[in-house]
Amino acid sequence: MSGGCRHGKAPPRRSRQDGRVRPPPPRELLALLRSLPAARPLLERLRDGPEVFLVGGAVRDLLLGGRPGDLDLVVEGDPAPLLRRLGGEVVSHDRFGTSTVTVGGFTYDIARARRERYPHPGALPEVRPAPLEEDLRRRDFTVNAIATPLAGERAGELVSVPGALEDLAARRLRVLHEASFTDDPTRLLRLARYHGRLGFDVEPATRALVEAALAQGALGTVSGPRLGQELRLLAAEADPVAAFLALGELGLDRALHPDFGLTDVDLARRALALLPADGRPALLALAVAARRLAPAELRALLEHLGFAAAERDTILAAAGDAERLAAELAQARRPSAIARAVGAAPVEEVALAGALGPERAAADWLEGLRDVRLGIDGRDLLAAGVAEGPALGRALRAALEAKLDGRAPRRQDELAVALAAARDAAAPEAPAGYAAAPEAAARDASAREAARDAAAPEAAGDAAAPEAPAGDAAAPEAAARDASAREAARDAPREG
Repeated sequence: MSGGCRHGKAPPRRSRQDGRVRPPPPRELLALLRSLPAARPLLERLRDGPEVFLVGGAVRDLLLGGRPGDLDLVVEGDPAPLLRRLGGEVVSHDRFGTSTVTVGGFTYDIARARRERYPHPGALPEVRPAPLEEDLRRRDFTVNAIATPLAGERAGELVSVPGALEDLAARRLRVLHEASFTDDPTRLLRLARYHGRLGFDVEPATRALVEAALAQGALGTVSGPRLGQELRLLAAEADPVAAFLALGELGLDRALHPDFGLTDVDLARRALALLPADGRPALLALAVAARRLAPAELRALLEHLGFAAAERDTILAAAGDAERLAAELAQARRPSAIARAVGAAPVEEVALAGALGPERAAADWLEGLRDVRLGIDGRDLLAAGVAEGPALGRALRAALEAKLDGRAPRRQDELAVALAAARDAAAPEAPAGYAAAPEAAARDASAREAARDAAAPEAAGDAAAPEAPAGDAAAPEAAARDASAREAARDAPREG
């Protein structure tokens, strides 16, 4: 099987600090860091090395009692010595002075501390080297503007912008300056993502800046693919329902399209619970949020947002076709009928269709029927004399349906069903009302002729022979003899 259904995902981890985050002493914070699998290979290579800072969400989550796996690093000055010390596979991104390095199976993002300037609203920033404190001030929210050195005399100390630790303790999301959403409107979607994931409140002044940015059309100053990337990250959250609810609470879903947004929370959760392990929750969540859009509008929106063709087609199929599939699954009474209804639909569409009503049929398909495979293939039919062509495919489909319904449990049963279906598909079309094979038709005609010949003495004087029953396909010779007899009877003089 491809994997059983996930009957509900674990909810995202939320901090329960009761309004208090007590920063641990440096030695204790370093001990917490060393306990992280992703930090061990890093710390081993940084002993007596250049000063390197762990920054952003990893520090935030560590202080909240979490165990982050994604570690972002910042270095003041040239990062080349750090990259040489770490070794591993390095991918550099020159525009922003960042690199990605893979060490010991873990991947780290490494950036040079920088300041940013936005030439105009929504533009990508121009960057210049800067001290760490200035790098922290350019970030999106105060709770992400916290850092700690990983080596050196200050290792384990906290460095943050003013108010960051207080906002973290109060579970509050606050931007660092009033132009934040104007400079980079993708931060609006990021705010919704953190709001949904962490359960933090949006600070009132920050919420007012969201409303002002939307009123000024801030999202229109950013390219579609940049917005699409942030929307994909939001949909990929551990709890995409919470993420889309946060998007709606801030009015960001309607800013993307007036009909976009999650309106049926229960439907979304039922669909996600049906989705198997190889399904893509992000695409399913996007499809549920897009159900009210007309197909042409949804296609245009997804293309504007830069979705890849495969992602776009899955979302379109699930959002636009799930109701039809649900109706067909509701009528399916046999496994083969379920398979015919599903056809080539993606698992995301099947999960959404099941959530709309026929949950049992959808689960049967997702949990097992879709994994049923034949023991035979086209080569077996070719070896048995079946010619290449459409009959080959029809024969294999017939065998699979028989197997799904329990009528072909063994390989030889599959082959027998397939060969019979191939013969039926290749046989010439029989006359209307008669479906017997040519040999059987000939035998039937001979038998009828013999019966009539045996009854001829009794029928010789009968002037009105009875007509054959409707649908009787007597041989042409017999029909001709019957017609001649009736004509002769009509022509003979009547007695008395």
